[in-house]
Amino acid sequence: MANMNTPHGGSIAADFPPHQSAEDARRINTDDHAISPGEIAVGVVIGRASEYFDFFVYAIASVLVFPSMLFPFDGRLEGTLYAFTIFAFAFIARPIGTVISMAIQRRYGREVKLTVALFLLGSTTAGIAFLPTYTDIGVYSIIILSILRVGQGLALGGSWDGLPSLLALNAPEEKRGWYAMLGQLGAPVGFFLAAGLFWYLIGNLSDLDFMDWGWRYPFYVAFAINVVALFARLRLISTNEYTHLLEERELQPTSVIEMARSQGRNLIIGALAALASYALFHLVTVFPLSWITIYSPRNMADFLATQMTGVVLMAIGVVASGVIADRIGRRRTLGTLASLIAVFSVFVPMMLDGGEAGQNAFIMLGFALLGLSYGQAAGAVTANFPSHYRYTGAAFTSDLAWLVGAGFAPLVALGVSSQFGLAYVGLYLLSGAVCSLAALSLNRALDIRN
Repeated sequence: MANMNTPHGGSIAADFPPHQSAEDARRINTDDHAISPGEIAVGVVIGRASEYFDFFVYAIASVLVFPSMLFPFDGRLEGTLYAFTIFAFAFIARPIGTVISMAIQRRYGREVKLTVALFLLGSTTAGIAFLPTYTDIGVYSIIILSILRVGQGLALGGSWDGLPSLLALNAPEEKRGWYAMLGQLGAPVGFFLAAGLFWYLIGNLSDLDFMDWGWRYPFYVAFAINVVALFARLRLISTNEYTHLLEERELQPTSVIEMARSQGRNLIIGALAALASYALFHLVTVFPLSWITIYSPRNMADFLATQMTGVVLMAIGVVASGVIADRIGRRRTLGTLASLIAVFSVFVPMMLDGGEAGQNAFIMLGFALLGLSYGQAAGAVTANFPSHYRYTGAAFTSDLAWLVGAGFAPLVALGVSSQFGLAYVGLYLLSGAVCSLAALSLNRALDIRN
């Protein structure tokens, strides 16, 4: 690893005895013990669960709170569309956050990068808890929320710690599908906790109390969870063994521009390979909340409870995906699930427009399919990247997949369904499945040719 320069232009290594490098100095206070795949998996789950909790707390508030709080001058539909537009800002900012964070890591190290990223994530999330209403300060409340949402996106881009890639590379070859799914369990855990908290608040507070202060409480909780996650992850990444494993596997940050020029094809294939899963992700979590709120008389607390049941099926599906992928392969698993999602998309309009029974069927089937597909979605084709580019490539591929597949999904789905009908939601999901199948097919053809 290259020596880091001091502000006055010298080398840090020069300030230590010849036999002690800068890397040695940085490790003086770190633990030194062997790290098993199980320990890496725990770090991945804790980190991802905290990020997804933040993510879903914001998403639920975008439906239940922000439309009336920040856009009282327009109707419920228009206010929700505005809120979903701000919701997308984080996905636009996320790749930018990755670029900045990789530069920070190359200069100051992993610990500094991760601390800055999670502090920013916690601060912006907690900042939303203090957000003034439109009635208080007018349009400035919308501007403040937009800035905080961009900050969340930048922080998520910087929170990449390489643990998923390290886990995939150090897992036994016959169990790579199993270990790949462990990090994905953070999504159902995060959603269950976020939905459960809102479910409790809605069920036990009056509408006036909930809109006044109750909705703010989950954002305080998100800050506390981020602090715990930060220390849990720092404890792992500050060990000598972790550093040794990353160096041994060449999992070091590279210039994003250099990586994009060299690995542009792999970036595109990687982002599109799991597009069906990412599109489905928001169509069963965020979009139904908006549809039910605007067009259905169903009680929101009851619907959140239904989604919490569905997310249990998602968790089971994530675990099952590890077993399936180790038997038939990750690429075949993703292809099969993309095909099933394509079939599911045909029935989306009938289920959502089929009353409470149809909506429940949509939630249960949708979450089950999501678990099976999302369980293997992370880094499905990042093995295509040469070792030198895999650390940055995996992070940037994930950013692009979220941006293309999920970032605008709630906005697009609600917009087209309100104007043209629910059939277009199914068409949107079908297009994601087709893109996934095309990318996986292209990836297989390139493997055969090579």
